[in-house]
Amino acid sequence: MNDNLRSMPPLAHAPGADQPDWWKNGVVYQIYPRSFADANGDGIGDLRGIINHVDHLAALGIQTVWLSPIYPSPQDDNGYDIANYRDIEPMFGTLDDFDELIEKLHAHGIRLVMDLVVNHSSDEHEWFVESRSSRENPKRDWYIWRDAREVEGLKPGERGTEPNNWDSAFSGPGWQWDEETEQFYLHMFSRKQPDLNWENPEVREAVYDMMRWWLDRGVDGFRMDVINLISKPEGLPDGPPTQDGLGSAFEMVMTGPRFHEFMQEMRREVFDRYPKTFVNVGETPGITTHDALLTSTPSRGELEMVFQFEHVGLEHEGHKFNPSRPLPLHELAGNLARWDREVAEEGGWNSLYFENHDQPRSVSRWGDDDPAWRVRSAKALAGMLHAHRGTPYVYQGQELGQVNFPWERLEQFRDIEVLNYVRESEQFGHGSFEELLPGISDMNRDNARTPMPWTAAVDSGAGFGESEPWIAVNPSAAEGVNAADQVGVEGSVFEFYRALIALRKSEPLLVSGGFELLGPVESMGEGLPGQSGPSRVWAVRRSAAGEGSDASSLIAVANFSREAVELSSDVWPEGAEVVLSNVAEGERAGEQKLGGWEFALLKA
Repeated sequence: MNDNLRSMPPLAHAPGADQPDWWKNGVVYQIYPRSFADANGDGIGDLRGIINHVDHLAALGIQTVWLSPIYPSPQDDNGYDIANYRDIEPMFGTLDDFDELIEKLHAHGIRLVMDLVVNHSSDEHEWFVESRSSRENPKRDWYIWRDAREVEGLKPGERGTEPNNWDSAFSGPGWQWDEETEQFYLHMFSRKQPDLNWENPEVREAVYDMMRWWLDRGVDGFRMDVINLISKPEGLPDGPPTQDGLGSAFEMVMTGPRFHEFMQEMRREVFDRYPKTFVNVGETPGITTHDALLTSTPSRGELEMVFQFEHVGLEHEGHKFNPSRPLPLHELAGNLARWDREVAEEGGWNSLYFENHDQPRSVSRWGDDDPAWRVRSAKALAGMLHAHRGTPYVYQGQELGQVNFPWERLEQFRDIEVLNYVRESEQFGHGSFEELLPGISDMNRDNARTPMPWTAAVDSGAGFGESEPWIAVNPSAAEGVNAADQVGVEGSVFEFYRALIALRKSEPLLVSGGFELLGPVESMGEGLPGQSGPSRVWAVRRSAAGEGSDASSLIAVANFSREAVELSSDVWPEGAEVVLSNVAEGERAGEQKLGGWEFALLKA
């Protein structure tokens, strides 16, 4: 019997899943399955590999695991092109493996969140295969098909006859011509990822039914990929012109006209049917604080929180692969503080992250990946992020202080976004690979997708598996950036994360306390009060809601430079107790002082 048709197991949700707001109290750990652990020796991570390392997750103390897509897929975009929403990609395992993973995670008190990609499917999904078969097929309207524009001198289907000027996130037009039925279909991403037509109620019900199917297997919620792109504007008008002569599709579809309506319908048709409490996170590129508040305010019945992208786009000038500009600390700190002020303070909720499967390693990006400073800066970044108000996310390898890969050759890359960008740049004379490499090295998605380093043995895969992995292992594994050298080792990045996560469970202020940015603030010019030199100290205060600054509070403060700094009593009050530090007690610079990349969490 097909696994899809076998009877469902009983509900097996993690302990405490019926507690309101449980997602606010813990930390989420993201797993990119193909890069986490390979148990069957084919060079690709799998569910059995995750099962074998659940103890690592339990030791870290995380509350929830978020899995990047594990559905059947042709892997055009590493699984974000789904060909079957109700099965497991064979390279990752089976539904039996999945059920075993849920059972083992739940036995450790860890919940499981599935990645849900329903803005688009794979062009190999049976829905699209039917839609493509003829204009009369009942599923034709499940996707977005349009006739070619009439352009003098051009034949329908040629470049320039697309229904509008929208671009694709992966370079080139957002429309693909179909010779058989002589129409274009819309794809916001790869041409093999056609967009679903959410205006069709049959599409929405099919999605909701599939979501209920996974909840019945014991899943504890969903992380919804680019979910705010599902509602397209009526008439599909042209977008603002971009550098390549196309128009920005994202400007037109970000948080479209029916987005909130669809999210409220999803809540009613899926989650409200269960007595359990689930968490639902929306990846929402380009969303404003206004819409993020609407989306995450509990009384509106939409999502629990959103992923916003402002803070991870601050260095970009034009395209993300242009060499990044230096990012002043006050811009990063100020951006996160604004999201707290305009979302969390008003009753919504934020996702807190520096890394995920689409972002480079934060130590290389905003920290200091020099071996002499890597460990301290990894801890400082972690301490400051977890001191903010919202649910923190840890991406695999981040708890080890992983850094960017030292890219040199095009054949090292697997990221379709990189490969398309290089091809089109060379085609249109925008630069050779060698000229583009500095910007690509900084920001490409493969930085996050190199294999999880379990040991220091780089030449044999760093403990990832017995065969050569699908993408190269980061050589930093041989320099201490691996689990074997860190788990249980005092002073390691892993043990700092473990302490930080445990502290969140014992210090209510980190969850429910008010939030105040102490510095840096741009208007201060030279930094914090009482501090000379540039703005290189980041400090926030968490205090009891509704109480004054004299009440008990926690202050997180970090020096984002190699040079020691002195702090005023506004930032380090006299008599404050050091609750957590990223350096050993004997190595601290002293009271009201911070050494290079030093972090301290103070109770005042």
